[in-house]
Amino acid sequence: MSDSCELPAAAAAPAAAPAQGEACELPGAAPAGRTWEGPSAAERLAILRRTKTIAIVGASDNPARASYFVGTYLTSSSPYEVYFVNPRAETILGRPAYPSLADLPVVPDLVDVFRAEKDLPGVAREAVAVGAKTLWLQLGSWNEEAARIAEGGGLTVVMDRCVKIEHARFHGGLHLAGFDTGVISSRRQVISR
Repeated sequence: MSDSCELPAAAAAPAAAPAQGEACELPGAAPAGRTWEGPSAAERLAILRRTKTIAIVGASDNPARASYFVGTYLTSSSPYEVYFVNPRAETILGRPAYPSLADLPVVPDLVDVFRAEKDLPGVAREAVAVGAKTLWLQLGSWNEEAARIAEGGGLTVVMDRCVKIEHARFHGGLHLAGFDTGVISSRRQVISR
């Protein structure tokens, strides 16, 4: 078995090595103390490739919040149509904010959630009700009840991952997005001439 993490050849795309502090994944392995098993790197790449619209639930207009940072990245550096869901905001990043997923003008492919753990099952129910395809819980968010609800409604679930980091990772942009890729290489850097 190799010491490095690699995507299967079928998922070949610009992909960086795991970010610093990110462990290699073994297919089918769940982190210690967790019973739910998330999608592999290749499956997450496939999710991001088929996604066209993303709704950020719990989006904030506060630049110090992670959801604001992710929203900024997704609206400026990704191909996705991004919608913000926050009942207490009128606009975020110059775009309208909607009170709920049901109020969006489209059915989002991916629901990216920045909410407290107690709210996650309710968000999962709302994502199922509107017909979303993927429920994505951000870094630090892990709720197996929400995962069961979403999967029971036919959604794919990703937990404890950041859409921004994953998108940048798979598209060779971690260094551009302000993250140390953790890659040490003896290869010369390719510089365009």
